[in-house]
Order: sequence, then C-alpha cells, then structure tokens
Amino acid sequence: MSTEELYKRYKTELFSLAYRMLGSVMDAEDIVQDAFLSYDGLSDAGTIRNERAFLYKIVTNRCLDLLRSSAKKREMYVGPWLPEPLIEKGASDNDPSHKYLRSESISTAYLLLLQQLSATERAVFLLREVFHYSFEEIADIVGKSSANCRQIFHRAKKSIHFDPDQQPSVSIAEEKVKAFVTSLLQGNTTKLLELVNENVVFYSDGGGKVRVAQVPVVGFEQVLKLHLHLINRHAGNMTFSFLLVNGLPGIGIRLGEGIQYVYSFAYRDQKIEAIYNVANPEKLRHL
Repeated sequence: MSTEELYKRYKTELFSLAYRMLGSVMDAEDIVQDAFLSYDGLSDAGTIRNERAFLYKIVTNRCLDLLRSSAKKREMYVGPWLPEPLIEKGASDNDPSHKYLRSESISTAYLLLLQQLSATERAVFLLREVFHYSFEEIADIVGKSSANCRQIFHRAKKSIHFDPDQQPSVSIAEEKVKAFVTSLLQGNTTKLLELVNENVVFYSDGGGKVRVAQVPVVGFEQVLKLHLHLINRHAGNMTFSFLLVNGLPGIGIRLGEGIQYVYSFAYRDQKIEAIYNVANPEKLRHL
C-alpha cells in the first residue's frame, strides 16, 4: 500500500491518538505528518507486515518524547491548563476512522483525567482502552514486556473515574447549552439553577496571555457573578456561536477587542458540573 493510501486510511485515528496523548491539536497534526514522512523515507517499507501498528509505534513514541521534553514547560504554566479545543468540522460518517473522534473519550473532562496519568501510562491505557490493541502489540509499541503493560493498564484504569452514562446525548446537551446562554443573557437565575449544579466549577485557561481567573471559580453564585460582570462589561460587543467542542455542544464567544473564548461542559445528574473556558490565543490558532 502506498504512503498516500495509508495516509487516507489512518490519519484520523492516528491524530486522535496523538491528540488524546498531548491535548494539543497542532502538535498532534505535526506528529502525524512527521510519522508519514518518516515512513515514506524508509528504504525497506515494503518489508513491514503491519503498517498500521508500525505507524502507531512512530506516533506513540513521538508523543512520549514530546511529553518528556515539555514537562518543565507544563509545570511553569500560568493558571489552569486545559486541552486545545477540538472543533468538529462535519467529519464524514462514512469514514470508520472518525468513530475515534466521536466517542466520549475525546471530551474535555476525559482528556483532563488522562493528564493525571504519566506519559507511558497514558499511552498503554489509550492503546488498550480506545484502540483495542493486545498487550503483546502494546509491548512492542512502547518497548516494555506484555506483563508490564498489563499491570500499567490496570493501574491506569483504576485511576480513571469516568462515567459515560453521565454524559447527555448531543441533542440534549445542545438544548442545555442554548438554554444556558439564553438564561445568562436574560439574568434568569431560576432557570440557570435548573441547568447548573450548585457546586459547579469554572476553569479558565488564559496561559498568562489573556486576563482570566487564574484559579478555578467554585460555586453557582460565584460563577454567575463572574459571567454577569463579563456580560455587563462587554454589552453590545459580545457574540455567541454554538460549536461542537470535543464531541459535545459548546460555545464560541468573541469580545469586541478580538478576545476569543471557547467553552465546553461536563455534566452530572443532568446538570452542568464543570465549565471549561480556553482563552489562550496560542491554543486557538488552529481555529
């Protein structure tokens, strides 16, 4: 199979692996492109029996290298760190590889859980849980024994507490997000209390480049106060758009001075329990 054919077949799932590993759209795209360039430059590519596994190995190890080299930069990050928002651009349902971008394991909440794992734990967990590789195949990809990979996976699985049943369908989430925006703009506190958990947490990632809260804002009253202040301050200069962010309905917000926010949401008991705001312009360049 030619490199071009391999690219068409595997680029989306390889991107989805790299994005889950890194939480960066741009870095994931770069690594996938680099993987195919490396493959294309091999003199003995024709002897590779399993091209998909070989490409997964390249992408996984490039991600591990990048995570290790950027660990210090992450430690010095200003304020909460959130993944770059992945905005769906109407991916074709006829392409089976796009299923990797439609599953709940691309949500902001899930990506943040993955960040709690070490780089190697993350790789082993994803290759097994999302991409369904055997432990023998994973061992070859990450350079460890299959027994060790099995242990790493079970340890990682215990620390990932994610209940997909708490996540509403796209249509229900869309209704909630639109009602959330309408109620905010109307100052309808009663309706907002029906939509938002009393202990809601609002996370803002400005990366030290945009003025946002540098610590999580906790509790309905505080989150409401912050948003009402924002709306009053930018009255007439604030536009909203509804987007599919990390597999679920979210919001794009533009302020008059060119500042852009992308909101995504997490749910529990049919209410919004966390709101994630990416405002760091470096994380929105790909949009």
